[in-house]
Amino acid sequence: MSGRRNPQATPAEIEIEKRRLMDAPLVIAVVSSVKPHPKVPAWEQELSAGASAMNIVTAATALGYGANWLTGWFAFDRDVLDGLGLKADEKLAGFIHIGTPSKPSEDRPRPALSDIVTRF
Repeated sequence: MSGRRNPQATPAEIEIEKRRLMDAPLVIAVVSSVKPHPKVPAWEQELSAGASAMNIVTAATALGYGANWLTGWFAFDRDVLDGLGLKADEKLAGFIHIGTPSKPSEDRPRPALSDIVTRF
């Protein structure tokens, strides 16, 4: 985050943000671009961007790479989106970081399936 966006940011925090997209040798930005369509609703088009992102992660993992799909504050910041060339009606579904993992991945806490799955 720049000093302009966060005046309280320390120099170390600013350096972290400058390198945010440099941690992996390949970072893919996945963009959702919804267009009016008589048979494909906007929601389905947005979901397609997420499905594309997940398929890229799955393919990279199957090839033996480490892959992580992330967003972060900058995926929603208009100045960043403009800098990446996104149009006003486009959304950034996230960034996929791909490379050789330097350590085993740690999973995030997940809810118990019984709390989120309904069977009928």
